[in-house]
Amino acid sequence: MTDNNLPKIEINPEQCKGCELCILECPKKVIQLGKKINQLGYTYAEYIGQGCIGCGICFYACPEPGAITVYKKEK
Repeated sequence: MTDNNLPKIEINPEQCKGCELCILECPKKVIQLGKKINQLGYTYAEYIGQGCIGCGICFYACPEPGAITVYKKEK
């Protein structure tokens, strides 16, 4: 299985306002608050790069439309 087949998320740093709701709700704890600041002055959330199960809870917890994209496992 290649990395392209694994579930993962992408977080748009310019849409994230650092509210940490995705971090709190992630059952696998694979999202963390980063150290960089976006153009709006917010420290934004980042995916740690592995361990996502593609559940989508972070997507639904996020109040910013378009900030989180969930890629589920390809069959």
